[in-house]
Amino acid sequence: MVKNMSNIDRYVRLTLLAVIIALYYTNVISGTLAIVLGVVGGIFLLTSMVNFCPLYRVLGISTRKKVA
Repeated sequence: MVKNMSNIDRYVRLTLLAVIIALYYTNVISGTLAIVLGVVGGIFLLTSMVNFCPLYRVLGISTRKKVA
């Protein structure tokens, strides 16, 4: 599995995860929306931890700089 995410991409995903968590705990989101955003947040966390996004692979995208 080749890494295809830059650090900025990781930080953006982790920031969005923090926003989702904050919205959930302040009861701004609930019900089905909370479940859907929870799943999205889990995907953000997992992809940030491994520096790999399967969707990027399918689309042929990489935000990581090429090493010479």
